[in-house]
Amino acid sequence: MTPPQLQWETQRAFLAVLRTGSLSGAARLLGIAQATARRRIETLEQSVGVSLFIRSPGGLMPTEMARDLISHVENMALAAEAFTRAASADVAQSSGTVRLTSSKLLGVEVLPPMLATLHRTYGQLAIELSVSDRLQALDRQEADVAVRIRRPTQGAVVARKVGDLQVGLYASGQLLAQHGVPGSVAELSQYPLIGPDRNLAEVDFLRDRGFDCSAPRTLFRSDDHLAQQAAIRAGVGLGVCPAQLAQRYGLVRVLPDQVDFAVDVWIAMHQDMRRVQRISLVFDELGQALATFLTTGCAAT
Repeated sequence: MTPPQLQWETQRAFLAVLRTGSLSGAARLLGIAQATARRRIETLEQSVGVSLFIRSPGGLMPTEMARDLISHVENMALAAEAFTRAASADVAQSSGTVRLTSSKLLGVEVLPPMLATLHRTYGQLAIELSVSDRLQALDRQEADVAVRIRRPTQGAVVARKVGDLQVGLYASGQLLAQHGVPGSVAELSQYPLIGPDRNLAEVDFLRDRGFDCSAPRTLFRSDDHLAQQAAIRAGVGLGVCPAQLAQRYGLVRVLPDQVDFAVDVWIAMHQDMRRVQRISLVFDELGQALATFLTTGCAAT
């Protein structure tokens, strides 16, 4: 029996419904009419010979067969996006699209001024920024360039350490005016603390570096580093923060002799992308900007 010949447009519609939960949402995501989205789903269901979605009060729910297909269609989407980026400009040109991935903290607090400078210098360069604490795979072309706080271990990846985040214990001036400045780690039990929630590995990591945030006085817990930083600035409690960001927001360092450690920052790309000028350009320019920021606390302009 000859397997069905499937069209990528029908599979794009399938993925869009999975992501939005409705035909109307899929249509908006793809920029097509809702009737077109419905027709593509019906065509795909006819091709595979099974129903892929069930109507429910909450929208279209994927069937068991649809769930089995999710990883395959997501991989196809990644390949299609990589193909589009590769074809968006000549390899010798500094124009086109580069997909960049970074952690939430770096992507929101550190990279935007650098990307603005990059855009002013190279106006035809388009950046897709994926801000996520999930490590996206360079070897599977989920991204072209990655900024990470740990060294990539994938094969065929070019990685460069650009510097360190110098991390210490910080608080807002308002909080210290209310509670006073702690004189020792033991006194932290009398202060409201900020730390991770369910990330036990990070709790252990911080404890080994002098900050025990498993104590009952940890009144604010979140595994999101952006939320932690916002809580420190708002005066909710004491927590760890990179010195480069603490300087920007006027936070006050406490117990510098007890809580003080560095976190590596790396920039990486697949070695095959070296020949693509726009990707190599972003790798080099962003790497230099990050090195300047990590050394001085100020983004290069």
